[in-house]
Amino acid sequence: MKIELAKSYGFCFGVKRAIEIAEKSSGAVTYGELIHNPLEINRLQNDYNVGLAKNLDDIKSDTVIIRTHGITKEDKEILESKNKTLIDATCPFVTKPQEIVKEMSENGYDVVIFGDINHPEVKGVKSYSTNQNRTFVVLDIEELKNIKLHEKIAIVAQTTRKVSEFLKLVDYLVTNYKEVRVFNTICNATFENQDAVRELAKKADVMVIIGGKNSSNTKQLYLISKQFCNDSYLIENEDELNKSWFKNKNLCGVSAGASTPEWLIQNIIKKIKQIKD
Repeated sequence: MKIELAKSYGFCFGVKRAIEIAEKSSGAVTYGELIHNPLEINRLQNDYNVGLAKNLDDIKSDTVIIRTHGITKEDKEILESKNKTLIDATCPFVTKPQEIVKEMSENGYDVVIFGDINHPEVKGVKSYSTNQNRTFVVLDIEELKNIKLHEKIAIVAQTTRKVSEFLKLVDYLVTNYKEVRVFNTICNATFENQDAVRELAKKADVMVIIGGKNSSNTKQLYLISKQFCNDSYLIENEDELNKSWFKNKNLCGVSAGASTPEWLIQNIIKKIKQIKD
């Protein structure tokens, strides 16, 4: 059985940057998970003494790293009021929609955010709106149709969403409303990883997608892979591999989410080789 990696996979620019920041910040804590990969979080804790606080009250360190997905405006203000030293590891691709939402809401636009309302990135982006009552988070057209929007609308997207789904929302708004400002805030790494997994899944007999199961972009890769290769599996580590997946298979495709470190990907490929042998 041949094993082939997707042409684009794994760590994106924002995650690489955040990891490098954390590795230089021994003794600091991240407010929320720095990235959505539990094994990499453990590595930072064990090798670099970078702690993790899931609630504001749990933060004991004077130095706080703002996670890749960003935090809400309110939480940032609270940390500043406590005289914490803030190290901003927010991905620049996430900072951009924060700025857009702030500007558009100040200028009287209804703001539509395409994304998961429970995702930390989306919570952070929404918090920068100066008019929360006219800022809406939706996942599909049906949710959008149930909202009575004003004539001036701006739309942004969670950075890891599927482009095709975003375009459906844009098409609906442009067709039905007078003035629509469209900001494509889906990051380039997401485009590239999704295109690469789609291409590989079309020819593979089995696909293994590696990444945190709480990672939005990893789940998107898995769902795309599943469309073209029914035998697609999402795993976080090599212990989840199942020998039966590879029986009578000729080509195993491998891809990984933007928060998945290279050392983990190589461990899993090594284990797959051992299984097939």
